[in-house]
Amino acid sequence: MNRSAVTCGGCVLSVAGALAATALWLTSPRTRIHLGHGFEDEGLDLSVLVTELPLVFLAGALLPVLVYAPLARLLTGGSGSGNDGSEGDG
Repeated sequence: MNRSAVTCGGCVLSVAGALAATALWLTSPRTRIHLGHGFEDEGLDLSVLVTELPLVFLAGALLPVLVYAPLARLLTGGSGSGNDGSEGDG
């Protein structure tokens, strides 16, 4: 398999994971209460946008990559350096 196709697949999974994690976080009942959808704005706490949202986004982006990296290494057939030691110094 072509290395650039594998790399592109990892990037696509990373973006999809980040967007899916953010969408799931935004639709959770706990987050909806913090963003003002509680009874008479009960529990309105916009600090979750600064504290939780970046962590959810990063976790959603990194988790698919951490799972995909070993698979990509297997698909491309081994070492990540691309140097198989067959080139001489002189």
